[in-house]
Amino acid sequence: MNKLDEVVELLKKRDKEDKKSKNTLLWVLAIIGAVTAVAGIAYAVYRFFTPDYLEDFEDDFDDDFDDYFEDDNDSEE
Repeated sequence: MNKLDEVVELLKKRDKEDKKSKNTLLWVLAIIGAVTAVAGIAYAVYRFFTPDYLEDFEDDFDDDFDDYFEDDNDSEE
């Protein structure tokens, strides 16, 4: 009976260690998920509030480009 008790105690210790390692892994994954969520929210807010300078540049470029060709057409006629 003594050997049987030792085996049962050994199995209980192994189960506790498995639960402890699973619990640690769960905490690590939860922290990584929280950091990722905060970073994603911060990036979304940044993109929302940052003006789009390229759009303004393209509008100015199109205006200058059209004006250039309109001047050429007027001088040819």
